[in-house]
Amino acid sequence: MEKFKVLVVDDVPINIQAVSNLLKQEGYAVGYAVNGEVALELMRKNSYDLVLLDVMMPEVDGFEVCRKMKTNPKTKDVPVIFLTAKTDVDSIALGFDVGGIDYILKPFYSQELLARVKTQLRLKQQTQELKEINNTKDKFFSIIAHDLKNPFYGILSLGRMLKEKLKNKNFEETETYAELIFQSAQNGYSLLENLLEWSNNQIGKIIYQPEEIELFEIIRNTQELFQSEIQRKELHFSSHIPKNLFVYADKNMLKTVFRNLLSNSIKFTENGGFIKIDCEAKLKFVEINISDTGIGISQEDQDKLFHIDQSFSKPDTEQIKGSGLGLILCKEFIFKNKGQIWVKSDLEKGSEFTFTLPIYFK
Repeated sequence: MEKFKVLVVDDVPINIQAVSNLLKQEGYAVGYAVNGEVALELMRKNSYDLVLLDVMMPEVDGFEVCRKMKTNPKTKDVPVIFLTAKTDVDSIALGFDVGGIDYILKPFYSQELLARVKTQLRLKQQTQELKEINNTKDKFFSIIAHDLKNPFYGILSLGRMLKEKLKNKNFEETETYAELIFQSAQNGYSLLENLLEWSNNQIGKIIYQPEEIELFEIIRNTQELFQSEIQRKELHFSSHIPKNLFVYADKNMLKTVFRNLLSNSIKFTENGGFIKIDCEAKLKFVEINISDTGIGISQEDQDKLFHIDQSFSKPDTEQIKGSGLGLILCKEFIFKNKGQIWVKSDLEKGSEFTFTLPIYFK
C-alpha cells in the first residue's frame, strides 16, 4: 500500500525534526518547508495527503498559506491541521474560517498529534471513496438515461419505417433498414453487456480466476466474432500473434478486453482502413498492441479515457456515439490481471492501444 504523504510547515527547524521523526516512525512519507512560500511552491510541484501547518511564521503566516491553498484546485481538498500556540477563540475560529479542519496546541503530546493525523487521513480516504462511488453512480445513470436509450430508439424508428415500406409493398429498401436495425440491436446488446459486467465488477460479483491462456486462440475467436463487420466495412485486418504464446489471466475478463478494443477499432476506422494486432514478449510479461488507421483521438480526449469521472463520448464513422464504458472496463480488468494499459493516437491518423499481461511460465 502506498504511504500517505504529509507536509510539515514550520519556521523552527527543531520543530520540523520532532514532528517528522514521529510521523516517519508511523510509516508516513514526510516533506517539510521552513516558511509559507516554500510550502506553497512544494505543493505546486508535489501532491500531499495532509499538511501540518504552523500559524506564526514570518512574511506569510499559516492562515494565509491555508487561504491560498483553498483557492488552488490542486490543493483545495488537502486537509490542513494547524500547529499553534494561540489559544484565543478568535485565532481558532479564523483557522477554521480559512479552511483548516483541526488544530493542535503547542507544545503538543505525541499521541495526540498522531491520533489527529490518523483520523484526518482516514476521513480524507473515506471522502475520496465516497466521491468515486458517486462518480460511478452518476456514470451508471447517465448510461441508462442516454446511451442505452439511443440504440433502442433507432430500432423503434427504423422498425416503424420498415413496417410502412412492407405495408406499401415497397421492398427496395427493406434490406437496408434490416441491416440498420441489426446494427442498432448489436450496439444496444454490446452496451448492455458492458454495463452488466461493469456493475457486477463494482459490487464484487466477478471473481478473478487466472489460468493458462493461449493468445493466438483468444484473438482468433474475437476476430470471428466481428468478421461480418470487418467484411461489411472492407477493413484490412491482420494479426501477428504467434502460436504457443501463453499468458496468465482470467479468460472471461480477457475476452471482454479484446472484444471492446477490437470493436472500437472497427467502429472508428473508415471503410477500407487497416487494423493490426501484434505483440512482443518481454521477460515477465507480454505487450499487446491493437492499432488502426481510424479517425484518432485528440490529446484532450485521451486524457479523459479510462476515467469514470471524465465524460468521453465520440461519434464513430457512422455517427453513433459510444459511452466510453468499454475502455473503463478494459482498464479495470487489465489491472485485475496485473497489467497496464495506455494509448497513443493522432487525429485523422489512427490509434494504438497497448496493454500488458503476465507471461505464463510452466
